[in-house]
Amino acid sequence: MASAIGSAYDYYLTTYGSRQASRYDSHRKEDLRKTVNKINLLNKESPLYKVKISGDVQKFAIDIKENARSIKNIVASFSETDEGIAAGFHKKIATSSNPDAVTAEYIGDSTALTASEGFEIEVLQLASPQTNIGGFLKQDAYDFLPGSYSFDLNMNSNSYEFQYNINVGDTNEDVLHKLARLVNNAHIGLKADVLNGSQDMSALRLESRQTGLGPDETSLFRIMSDNDPESRQAMQLLGIDAVAAQAENSLFLLNGKKHSSYSNTFTINNAFSVELHSVTPKNSPVEIGFKPGSEAVTDDIQSLVNSFNSILRVADNHSETKLSNQKLLRDMGSIAKMYSPDFYPMGLSVSKMGMISVDRAVLSQSVVSEDAGQNLDVLNRFKDAIGRKADEASLDPMNYVNKMLVTYKNPNSVKNFVCPYISSVYAGMMVDRIC
Repeated sequence: MASAIGSAYDYYLTTYGSRQASRYDSHRKEDLRKTVNKINLLNKESPLYKVKISGDVQKFAIDIKENARSIKNIVASFSETDEGIAAGFHKKIATSSNPDAVTAEYIGDSTALTASEGFEIEVLQLASPQTNIGGFLKQDAYDFLPGSYSFDLNMNSNSYEFQYNINVGDTNEDVLHKLARLVNNAHIGLKADVLNGSQDMSALRLESRQTGLGPDETSLFRIMSDNDPESRQAMQLLGIDAVAAQAENSLFLLNGKKHSSYSNTFTINNAFSVELHSVTPKNSPVEIGFKPGSEAVTDDIQSLVNSFNSILRVADNHSETKLSNQKLLRDMGSIAKMYSPDFYPMGLSVSKMGMISVDRAVLSQSVVSEDAGQNLDVLNRFKDAIGRKADEASLDPMNYVNKMLVTYKNPNSVKNFVCPYISSVYAGMMVDRIC
């Protein structure tokens, strides 16, 4: 059972673990109480069933749960005001005239800003890390004698001593890869890798994750061999104490005035988060402004459609297998098909399966046309419908997995009790147990 749980967690962490938590993922006590009550009501009427254990079943259930959560968060973001999707007209979404060079996100107070405000930025130089590259050594040679070695790595705030062993039979390439793993596993703000050159030659490269230098700094890290002769000789062979490229600050012109930053990501007036990607041509500044309200609404609708299509794609991928009972595909697809006639004039096309494609030009025009109120009302009803269905899928993702029915609840019973194991079928991935 432990291996099954481990498999489920491994899949969750590798597939969804890097997702940033949304503020809609945190709830008040009353919200959690409502969720528990919904689960209890669901469990009272649920029949007893058994699911065949399988790694694919676990992945399917996790995919359903996480995609349903994504839909719920998007729907929640539209439901903060009575305007629903129309609230997007009041959003301030930063836009860049050259996103390959500079991107920006507005993080300030939308109510305190007019749409005409923005700025120009010309990138003169990107911030860069410090890089040390050692000497190139023959990969299959044995230049290092077996023994114990060490070197010191000094950073601006900390000093570290690295000790390593070279065993009989270790080639130069073995030693370089061993040192790269040693540095990476230390998690001290450096990344190491082995460069492969011509004629089967390799060298060790160390690079700081930090960029830029402070006014009193001359380097981000320094490497020195230990005092014993063997370690000094090994350092001479490695050559990783030589700086190949010094760290540099970013340089840019903001509305014509020169500025610098330790990083390529920084904030301006606590209103914009800016990220520099490349140097811009001379006298060709990037203009940072705001998207029109109709385009912001279109982006919101596109994100809702993308999230809807994503869970439908999960259902379709398993529709022909023994994992799925196709209920999710039918339930979600039928919602889009029901709204298909109303969607068509807005540039939203629904496939036979229920997938939605968006003509952004037509959609953007439809939300500012004479029929904008009616169109937005349709979109809000669609948003509410898939939100309710996503809530159901989130509460019981195992409802959409093929399972063996054991017994129904007694319809003549005066009172059916909650079955506590129904909820834990997903929560604990106890998918081969009978409730």
